[in-house]
Amino acid sequence: MDFRELRFARAMEFTINEINNRTDLLPGITLGYQIHDSCAAVPMCIKAAFQFANGLDPFFNYTDSCSKSAAAAVSALVGESASTTSISMARNLGLFGIPEVSHYATCACLSDKHQFPAFFRTIPSDHHQAAALARMVKHFGWTWIGAVRSDTDYGNYGMASFLKAAQEEGICVEYSESYYRTQPRSKVERVANVIRRSTARVIVAFLNSGDMRFLLEELARQPPPPLQWIGSEAWVTHPEFLKYNMCAGAIGFGVPRSVIPGLREFLLDLSPAQALKSPLLTEFWESSFSCSLKGSSGGARECDGSEDIRALQNPYTDTSQLRITNMVYKATYAIAHAIHGVICNDTQCDKSAKFTPWQV
Repeated sequence: MDFRELRFARAMEFTINEINNRTDLLPGITLGYQIHDSCAAVPMCIKAAFQFANGLDPFFNYTDSCSKSAAAAVSALVGESASTTSISMARNLGLFGIPEVSHYATCACLSDKHQFPAFFRTIPSDHHQAAALARMVKHFGWTWIGAVRSDTDYGNYGMASFLKAAQEEGICVEYSESYYRTQPRSKVERVANVIRRSTARVIVAFLNSGDMRFLLEELARQPPPPLQWIGSEAWVTHPEFLKYNMCAGAIGFGVPRSVIPGLREFLLDLSPAQALKSPLLTEFWESSFSCSLKGSSGGARECDGSEDIRALQNPYTDTSQLRITNMVYKATYAIAHAIHGVICNDTQCDKSAKFTPWQV
């Protein structure tokens, strides 16, 4: 389980609870939510997208048009974290006019409103990051570099933008390699060997965190000379990479840190009984404490109640750098304000108002 992604999901839950307790935003209206685990997989995202698009009433209307009889199960959704999975969802949800507000999908391709008319985000496009990275490389006088990227929409589009900007800045690129963590091991071995044999000691890495971890582990088998890493936002601010000495001195651009009052206490206010109510929280509890909650199907020792969630040190409990978490917070509020604009006036909301997701 990705504990950081769980924190993102629970941050949405926290924000919705906060909105429901406000009197100035959607007064008298209670927002509900569904949380689906995409497993960072396109097929799972497409499945979730169709579940969101399906109406709750299982009937067929012989007289009205589909657009009138169909009713989406949700008004909007927050997600997805990755660009490739966001693209797959946005293509499907856009057909039904269901808004998708992403907190972390940065691919510049998602700015194309012809392809993705219902996609929005609270994080900047990689178009801006790529240009900034090129200017930063030029600023330090690094004109001979290597480049490596994830073989995904995020990596390919991001690196294409960077290489174009680098050429305009007069930067020479010795090599540009790509791979994806599910490809044969020989692929990442080949990329690592290219880096080892290269004369460029500065590497721009447009990689997601999983691919970066695989690359560093492969390089550690036969460490190359010291390298200066230039990282994209997907990994350069990720706390996990502090343990890799090879990344010491890595630089890049990140979303500013923030403080969300009350979030930490909300995340830590979790008991075994509460965890049992959710498969995701059950998995989190059992993974964190290496025990099995009563009533679950785990094979480990049974949790005895001595587990202390406040003593945990993992990405779920780490609220010291709320960067992307704050983007989740903003995305949730953006949807709430949009719904408010549809069904509310200055003083009250129409609880019986019916609206389509496209109005949001």
